[in-house]
Amino acid sequence: MDLFSSEVIKNILPFDGITNYHGVILDKDQCSFYYKRLMETIQFKNDEAIIFGKKIITKRKVAWYGESEFSYTYSKVTKTANIFTQELLELKKLIEEESGETYNSCLLNLYHSGDEGMAYHSDGEKMLKKDGAIASLSLGAERKFSFKHKESKKRIDIVLEKGSLLVMKKGTQTHWLHRLPPTKKVNSPRINLTFRSIEL
Repeated sequence: MDLFSSEVIKNILPFDGITNYHGVILDKDQCSFYYKRLMETIQFKNDEAIIFGKKIITKRKVAWYGESEFSYTYSKVTKTANIFTQELLELKKLIEEESGETYNSCLLNLYHSGDEGMAYHSDGEKMLKKDGAIASLSLGAERKFSFKHKESKKRIDIVLEKGSLLVMKKGTQTHWLHRLPPTKKVNSPRINLTFRSIEL
């Protein structure tokens, strides 16, 4: 297991992919402002997935936003996007400038505490741009985030700080799984914004 600290690191993956950690890109006041505004304005709902033929409703809440009301299917459930809010447009512009990539949608996750997490998976939905960048912005509680190589099983862990940006691209989804492990050490909420490109 390799553990990366909070220092700014480019490409935290040792092979088979590029995942750039940009470190903290929002200051304390910006973090507080956007966290508060997203909590007030985003239409979060409990996530739904079809697993082994059974409908599962998660404690974690999600929201799907985009440039238009296009649909997006993952875990065999189809969602229709809400139109970007002003705050999401501001964050999208900032992240596009920081990452050098462009995005037309955002899937937001609300984790109420460390009890809620995400199992190992890769974002390989057919509607996503092939090898396109997925930019993950963290607000609220700091959480550990893990990668595991699909073949070698090598693991990389990183602590995602408040206001930090992680950009996964070029082979990451093909060769690596990622997850947000549950923890008893975190009792406060985290909002994770994942900006991505859907091919229309």
